[in-house]
Amino acid sequence: MSESLGRVRRMWHLLEPLHAVLYYAPEAVAEAAALGYRTDERWPGYFAWRAAPLGEADAGRVADTFYSFSPAMVSEYVPAVWSVASPGAVLAARTRAVDRTYRKLLGDAVDGQELREAAALVRRVAEAAGIANRPLAAANAALPWPREPHLVLWQAATVLREHRGDGHLVVLVEAGLDPVESLVSFAAVGAARPEVFASRGWSDAEWRAARQRLLERALLDRGGAATEEGRALRAEVERRTDEAAADPWRVLGEAERERLVELLGPLWVAAIGSGMLPSETTLGIGRV
Repeated sequence: MSESLGRVRRMWHLLEPLHAVLYYAPEAVAEAAALGYRTDERWPGYFAWRAAPLGEADAGRVADTFYSFSPAMVSEYVPAVWSVASPGAVLAARTRAVDRTYRKLLGDAVDGQELREAAALVRRVAEAAGIANRPLAAANAALPWPREPHLVLWQAATVLREHRGDGHLVVLVEAGLDPVESLVSFAAVGAARPEVFASRGWSDAEWRAARQRLLERALLDRGGAATEEGRALRAEVERRTDEAAADPWRVLGEAERERLVELLGPLWVAAIGSGMLPSETTLGIGRV
Protein backbone atom coordinates (compact mmCIF):
# COMPACT_ATOMS: atom_id res chain seq x y z
CA MET A 1 0.00 0.00 0.00
CA SER A 2 1.37 3.42 -0.92
CA GLU A 3 1.87 6.02 1.80
CA SER A 4 -0.95 8.17 0.42
CA LEU A 5 -3.41 5.26 0.38
CA GLY A 6 -2.30 4.34 3.88
CA ARG A 7 -3.40 7.78 5.00
CA VAL A 8 -6.80 7.27 3.39
CA ARG A 9 -7.14 3.97 5.26
CA ARG A 10 -6.10 5.65 8.52
CA MET A 11 -8.79 8.31 8.16
CA TRP A 12 -11.41 5.63 7.59
CA HIS A 13 -10.26 3.79 10.70
CA LEU A 14 -10.53 6.99 12.73
CA LEU A 15 -13.96 8.00 11.44
CA GLU A 16 -15.73 4.64 11.27
CA PRO A 17 -16.26 4.26 15.05
CA LEU A 18 -17.63 7.80 15.23
CA HIS A 19 -20.26 6.80 12.69
CA ALA A 20 -20.93 3.30 13.99
CA VAL A 21 -21.86 4.25 17.57
CA LEU A 22 -25.35 4.98 16.23
CA TYR A 23 -26.02 1.28 15.75
CA TYR A 24 -25.10 0.31 19.31
CA ALA A 25 -25.71 3.27 21.62
CA PRO A 26 -28.40 2.91 24.32
CA GLU A 27 -29.63 6.35 23.30
CA ALA A 28 -30.27 5.10 19.77
CA VAL A 29 -32.05 2.04 21.13
CA ALA A 30 -34.29 4.33 23.17
CA GLU A 31 -35.08 6.50 20.14
CA ALA A 32 -35.87 3.40 18.06
CA ALA A 33 -38.19 2.12 20.77
CA ALA A 34 -39.93 5.49 20.93
CA LEU A 35 -40.65 5.21 17.21
CA GLY A 36 -42.20 1.79 17.79
CA TYR A 37 -39.38 -0.50 16.62
CA ARG A 38 -38.60 -3.77 18.33
CA THR A 39 -35.34 -3.50 20.24
CA ASP A 40 -34.84 -7.12 21.32
CA GLU A 41 -32.51 -7.27 18.32
CA ARG A 42 -30.68 -4.44 16.63
CA TRP A 43 -31.74 -5.04 13.03
CA PRO A 44 -35.07 -3.16 12.85
CA GLY A 45 -33.32 -0.01 14.04
CA TYR A 46 -30.23 -0.65 11.93
CA PHE A 47 -32.13 -1.00 8.67
CA ALA A 48 -34.28 2.02 9.48
CA TRP A 49 -31.37 4.26 10.52
CA ARG A 50 -29.16 3.37 7.58
CA ALA A 51 -31.78 3.16 4.81
CA ALA A 52 -33.86 6.21 5.76
CA PRO A 53 -31.87 8.64 3.57
CA LEU A 54 -32.98 6.55 0.55
CA GLY A 55 -36.66 7.25 1.30
CA GLU A 56 -39.15 4.38 1.41
CA ALA A 57 -36.74 2.01 -0.29
CA ASP A 58 -37.95 -1.51 -0.98
CA ALA A 59 -36.08 -4.67 -0.07
CA GLY A 60 -34.41 -4.95 -3.46
CA ARG A 61 -33.02 -1.44 -3.27
CA VAL A 62 -31.69 -1.96 0.24
CA ALA A 63 -30.19 -5.36 -0.59
CA ASP A 64 -28.43 -3.86 -3.62
CA THR A 65 -27.00 -0.88 -1.74
CA PHE A 66 -26.08 -2.76 1.46
CA TYR A 67 -24.78 -5.68 -0.68
CA SER A 68 -23.39 -8.04 1.96
CA PHE A 69 -26.75 -8.80 3.58
CA SER A 70 -28.78 -11.78 2.42
CA PRO A 71 -31.82 -10.57 0.44
CA ALA A 72 -33.91 -12.94 2.56
CA MET A 73 -32.72 -11.19 5.71
CA VAL A 74 -33.34 -7.76 4.24
CA SER A 75 -36.89 -8.81 3.35
CA GLU A 76 -37.56 -9.63 6.99
CA TYR A 77 -37.20 -5.94 7.86
CA VAL A 78 -37.76 -3.94 4.67
CA PRO A 79 -40.19 -2.47 3.72
CA ALA A 80 -41.82 -3.29 7.09
CA VAL A 81 -39.69 -0.65 8.84
CA TRP A 82 -41.57 2.07 6.94
CA SER A 83 -44.92 0.87 8.29
CA VAL A 84 -43.62 1.67 11.78
CA ALA A 85 -42.21 5.12 11.01
CA SER A 86 -41.68 7.20 7.89
CA PRO A 87 -38.14 7.88 6.66
CA GLY A 88 -38.56 11.50 7.73
CA ALA A 89 -39.47 10.50 11.27
CA VAL A 90 -36.56 8.05 11.34
CA LEU A 91 -34.11 10.73 10.21
CA ALA A 92 -35.31 13.12 12.90
CA ALA A 93 -34.95 10.40 15.52
CA ARG A 94 -31.53 9.49 14.11
CA THR A 95 -30.36 13.05 14.66
CA ARG A 96 -31.68 13.01 18.22
CA ALA A 97 -29.95 9.68 18.84
CA VAL A 98 -26.59 10.98 17.58
CA ASP A 99 -26.98 14.17 19.61
CA ARG A 100 -27.70 12.27 22.82
CA THR A 101 -24.98 9.69 22.15
CA TYR A 102 -22.27 12.23 21.39
CA ARG A 103 -23.16 14.39 24.39
CA LYS A 104 -22.82 11.40 26.68
CA LEU A 105 -19.76 10.01 24.91
CA LEU A 106 -17.78 13.22 24.61
CA GLY A 107 -19.01 15.29 27.53
CA ASP A 108 -17.82 18.88 27.54
CA ALA A 109 -15.77 18.27 24.39
CA VAL A 110 -19.01 18.43 22.40
CA ASP A 111 -18.96 22.21 22.79
CA GLY A 112 -15.21 22.60 22.46
CA GLN A 113 -13.25 24.44 19.84
CA GLU A 114 -11.31 21.34 18.80
CA LEU A 115 -14.48 19.46 17.90
CA ARG A 116 -15.65 22.48 15.89
CA GLU A 117 -12.35 22.46 14.03
CA ALA A 118 -12.58 18.72 13.35
CA ALA A 119 -16.18 19.03 12.15
CA ALA A 120 -15.28 21.83 9.75
CA LEU A 121 -12.41 19.83 8.24
CA VAL A 122 -14.39 16.60 7.84
CA ARG A 123 -17.29 18.53 6.32
CA ARG A 124 -14.95 20.00 3.70
CA VAL A 125 -13.86 16.51 2.75
CA ALA A 126 -17.43 15.21 2.65
CA GLU A 127 -18.53 18.08 0.44
CA ALA A 128 -15.68 17.27 -1.95
CA ALA A 129 -16.79 13.65 -2.32
CA GLY A 130 -18.07 12.71 -5.76
CA ILE A 131 -21.45 11.02 -5.37
CA ALA A 132 -22.15 9.81 -8.91
CA ASN A 133 -23.04 6.11 -8.79
CA ARG A 134 -22.73 6.16 -4.99
CA PRO A 135 -26.33 5.86 -3.80
CA LEU A 136 -25.86 5.81 -0.02
CA ALA A 137 -23.29 8.60 -0.08
CA ALA A 138 -25.54 10.66 -2.36
CA ALA A 139 -28.60 10.13 -0.17
CA ASN A 140 -26.76 11.24 2.96
CA ALA A 141 -25.05 14.13 1.20
CA ALA A 142 -28.46 15.43 0.11
CA LEU A 143 -29.65 15.83 3.69
CA PRO A 144 -29.54 19.34 5.20
CA TRP A 145 -26.47 20.03 7.28
CA PRO A 146 -27.23 20.39 10.99
CA ARG A 147 -26.06 23.47 12.87
CA GLU A 148 -24.34 21.82 15.84
CA PRO A 149 -20.71 20.89 15.14
CA HIS A 150 -20.93 17.41 16.68
CA LEU A 151 -23.87 16.60 14.41
CA VAL A 152 -21.98 18.03 11.43
CA LEU A 153 -19.08 15.74 12.32
CA TRP A 154 -21.32 12.67 12.43
CA GLN A 155 -23.06 13.50 9.15
CA ALA A 156 -19.79 14.19 7.38
CA ALA A 157 -18.29 10.95 8.72
CA THR A 158 -21.40 9.14 7.49
CA VAL A 159 -21.18 10.60 3.99
CA LEU A 160 -17.53 9.56 3.78
CA ARG A 161 -18.03 6.04 5.13
CA GLU A 162 -20.92 5.44 2.72
CA HIS A 163 -18.86 6.97 -0.09
CA ARG A 164 -16.14 4.46 0.67
CA GLY A 165 -18.66 1.63 0.99
CA ASP A 166 -20.38 2.44 -2.30
CA GLY A 167 -17.01 2.43 -4.03
CA HIS A 168 -16.08 -0.85 -2.35
CA LEU A 169 -19.17 -2.52 -3.80
CA VAL A 170 -18.20 -1.46 -7.31
CA VAL A 171 -14.74 -2.96 -6.79
CA LEU A 172 -16.22 -6.22 -5.47
CA VAL A 173 -18.47 -6.55 -8.52
CA GLU A 174 -15.55 -5.87 -10.85
CA ALA A 175 -13.57 -8.54 -8.99
CA GLY A 176 -16.34 -11.04 -9.67
CA LEU A 177 -17.32 -11.44 -6.01
CA ASP A 178 -21.05 -11.64 -5.39
CA PRO A 179 -22.42 -10.59 -1.96
CA VAL A 180 -21.90 -13.87 -0.15
CA GLU A 181 -18.59 -14.57 -1.92
CA SER A 182 -17.34 -11.19 -0.76
CA LEU A 183 -17.89 -12.28 2.85
CA VAL A 184 -16.51 -15.79 2.41
CA SER A 185 -13.36 -14.48 0.74
CA PHE A 186 -12.89 -11.84 3.47
CA ALA A 187 -13.30 -14.43 6.23
CA ALA A 188 -10.79 -16.62 4.41
CA VAL A 189 -8.03 -14.01 4.81
CA GLY A 190 -8.74 -13.69 8.54
CA ALA A 191 -10.69 -10.43 8.55
CA ALA A 192 -13.02 -11.91 11.16
CA ARG A 193 -14.28 -15.29 12.23
CA PRO A 194 -16.97 -16.81 9.97
CA GLU A 195 -19.38 -16.61 12.91
CA VAL A 196 -19.14 -12.82 12.76
CA PHE A 197 -20.20 -12.84 9.13
CA ALA A 198 -23.24 -14.95 10.04
CA SER A 199 -24.87 -11.68 11.11
CA ARG A 200 -25.48 -10.96 7.42
CA GLY A 201 -28.11 -13.70 7.22
CA TRP A 202 -26.71 -16.16 4.69
CA SER A 203 -27.69 -19.79 5.25
CA ASP A 204 -25.12 -22.53 5.80
CA ALA A 205 -26.01 -23.91 2.36
CA GLU A 206 -25.43 -20.51 0.72
CA TRP A 207 -22.10 -20.12 2.54
CA ARG A 208 -20.97 -23.62 1.47
CA ALA A 209 -22.00 -22.98 -2.14
CA ALA A 210 -20.02 -19.75 -2.18
CA ARG A 211 -17.00 -21.57 -0.78
CA GLN A 212 -17.30 -24.14 -3.54
CA ARG A 213 -17.43 -21.44 -6.22
CA LEU A 214 -14.32 -19.80 -4.79
CA LEU A 215 -12.59 -23.18 -4.54
CA GLU A 216 -13.28 -23.75 -8.24
CA ARG A 217 -11.69 -20.37 -8.97
CA ALA A 218 -8.61 -21.41 -6.94
CA LEU A 219 -9.26 -18.57 -4.48
CA LEU A 220 -9.77 -20.94 -1.53
CA ASP A 221 -8.18 -24.23 -0.58
CA ARG A 222 -10.22 -27.24 0.52
CA GLY A 223 -9.96 -26.19 4.15
CA GLY A 224 -11.61 -22.84 3.37
CA ALA A 225 -8.48 -20.71 3.73
CA ALA A 226 -7.50 -18.22 1.07
CA THR A 227 -4.92 -19.38 -1.44
CA GLU A 228 -2.13 -17.11 -2.60
CA GLU A 229 -4.42 -16.06 -5.46
CA GLY A 230 -7.26 -15.45 -3.04
CA ARG A 231 -5.13 -13.27 -0.80
CA ALA A 232 -3.85 -11.34 -3.80
CA LEU A 233 -7.39 -10.70 -5.00
CA ARG A 234 -8.54 -9.44 -1.59
CA ALA A 235 -5.47 -7.23 -1.30
CA GLU A 236 -6.26 -5.78 -4.73
CA VAL A 237 -9.89 -5.19 -3.69
CA GLU A 238 -8.77 -3.27 -0.61
CA ARG A 239 -6.18 -1.28 -2.56
CA ARG A 240 -8.70 -0.28 -5.20
CA THR A 241 -11.23 0.60 -2.50
CA ASP A 242 -8.69 2.94 -0.94
CA GLU A 243 -8.03 4.48 -4.35
CA ALA A 244 -11.76 5.02 -4.92
CA ALA A 245 -12.03 6.70 -1.51
CA ALA A 246 -8.97 8.92 -1.91
CA ASP A 247 -10.19 11.84 -4.03
CA PRO A 248 -12.16 13.78 -1.37
CA TRP A 249 -9.15 13.83 0.96
CA ARG A 250 -7.13 15.78 -1.57
CA VAL A 251 -9.11 18.88 -0.63
CA LEU A 252 -7.04 19.08 2.56
CA GLY A 253 -3.40 20.02 2.64
CA GLU A 254 -0.83 17.85 4.37
CA ALA A 255 -0.80 19.98 7.51
CA GLU A 256 -4.61 19.95 7.66
CA ARG A 257 -4.72 16.17 7.34
CA GLU A 258 -2.23 15.75 10.15
CA ARG A 259 -4.16 18.25 12.27
CA LEU A 260 -7.33 16.28 11.66
CA VAL A 261 -5.66 13.06 12.81
CA GLU A 262 -4.65 14.89 15.97
CA LEU A 263 -8.17 16.20 16.51
CA LEU A 264 -9.91 12.89 15.84
CA GLY A 265 -7.63 10.85 18.07
CA PRO A 266 -9.36 11.65 21.39
CA LEU A 267 -12.80 11.20 19.81
CA TRP A 268 -11.76 7.79 18.46
CA VAL A 269 -10.49 6.82 21.90
CA ALA A 270 -13.80 7.86 23.44
CA ALA A 271 -15.79 5.79 20.94
CA ILE A 272 -13.59 2.70 21.21
CA GLY A 273 -13.29 3.04 24.97
CA SER A 274 -17.04 3.33 25.45
CA GLY A 275 -17.47 -0.44 25.23
CA MET A 276 -20.41 0.01 22.88
CA LEU A 277 -18.72 -1.23 19.72
CA PRO A 278 -17.96 -4.91 19.06
CA SER A 279 -14.32 -5.91 19.08
CA GLU A 280 -14.72 -7.85 15.83
CA THR A 281 -16.82 -6.74 12.84
CA THR A 282 -17.41 -7.63 9.21
CA LEU A 283 -15.32 -4.61 8.18
CA GLY A 284 -12.12 -6.24 9.35
CA ILE A 285 -10.72 -3.00 10.75
CA GLY A 286 -7.53 -3.66 12.64
CA ARG A 287 -7.18 -7.19 11.30
CA VAL A 288 -6.45 -6.77 7.59
